[in-house]
Amino acid sequence: QVQLVESGGGLVQSGGSLRLSCAASGVVFNRNAAAWYRQAPAKQRELVAALTSGGSLWYADSVKGRFTLSGDNTKNTVYLQMSSLEPEDTAVYYCAQLSRAKRGPDSQEREKLRLGLPDYWGQGTQVTVSS
Repeated sequence: QVQLVESGGGLVQSGGSLRLSCAASGVVFNRNAAAWYRQAPAKQRELVAALTSGGSLWYADSVKGRFTLSGDNTKNTVYLQMSSLEPEDTAVYYCAQLSRAKRGPDSQEREKLRLGLPDYWGQGTQVTVSS
């Protein structure tokens, strides 16, 4: 059974930093495309950062230069390092991954992720940034 478990969310002041973790079981992160999403109150879920199976990184314009997606293969864990946080970053953050069957060119994987089509999802962790 595949499980993705997020941790690291919490309350932080504007300008602060947090590192979110996503521990996987039943699936290997570095063999499939992985991504982080967020959903703010009264807004649709949006793709924040993505890593394709080919190793290509992508970030939403709103977080470029502030967020970094990385992984630790020995721990089968992916991270989202968030810096210079602002109240607009307040949301529930989700990690997700495509299945092996959806591997393909980077452009196809990114499109599937933009459409919100990952096969495996975590349950989310709340990030609240105070002003």
